[in-house]
Amino acid sequence: MSQSSSSNVQQARQLLADRLRELVKDSGLEGREVAARCGWAPSKVSRIATGRQKPSEDDIRAWCQACDAEDQAADLVASLRAVEGMWLTWRRLERAGLRQSQEERLPLYQRTRRFRSYSSWVLPGLLQTHQYTEDVLRTIQQQRVTLDDVADAVAARMDRQRVVHEGQRLFAFLIEEPALRNTLSNAETQDEQLEHLLSVSRLPNVSLGVVPMGQERRQLPVENFWIYDHAQVNVELVSGYLTLTQPSEIKAYADTFATLADMAVHGPRARALIIKARDSLV
Repeated sequence: MSQSSSSNVQQARQLLADRLRELVKDSGLEGREVAARCGWAPSKVSRIATGRQKPSEDDIRAWCQACDAEDQAADLVASLRAVEGMWLTWRRLERAGLRQSQEERLPLYQRTRRFRSYSSWVLPGLLQTHQYTEDVLRTIQQQRVTLDDVADAVAARMDRQRVVHEGQRLFAFLIEEPALRNTLSNAETQDEQLEHLLSVSRLPNVSLGVVPMGQERRQLPVENFWIYDHAQVNVELVSGYLTLTQPSEIKAYADTFATLADMAVHGPRARALIIKARDSLV
């Protein structure tokens, strides 16, 4: 996880620890008394209260009971789940296979009205053809997923693409030019994919920008990320999947997206770069 991602998760954990510490203060108890009521060593209470140890759901319920604040347990457990949901390793996210991880994101896509997507090395899932998706997910499955449910995962991603054509949704995609050539597929599949990209770029609700190579940059390439309305950002890192919901974090990614959009070419100039990449396959 990057330093900024790690600090964001740690901040959320610290807020939870602060709330638990406030319960102790409001109860009039000392930490050692809470430990005794919970049947723990006093050091455990200290670690949880200072954010050095993440509590389990049972820990939170026991803590609330010890502080005579059982009415707050449900809310604090929900806070814990929110913290855990901010950062998911790929192993945990894909433990039941790739299909489930694809399907779990569908409600988010359905309720979003404005999508912003930045891709530095692979084309966005909403713009992928069937075969391109299969090749990408097959590579992922071979690298890190034991269960082979690639066919079902591809079907789930194709089904999710309906959001591009349904409802009053707006899409802004930014793609680094090398992503047009980076492929896990053969030339025929890549050709089909780039033709599809040209077609989608002409949809009235889609803005497609390509950040050209060989220009002076005001923003380095960063990790692939999606912005959903003003509600959340999802970031794909090497080790896992990060969800950001704090307004300051969302603004940071929105500002980065705006900078990259200013660097990108759009419309006919973007399509010219796609055609150039397609012609280079010959």
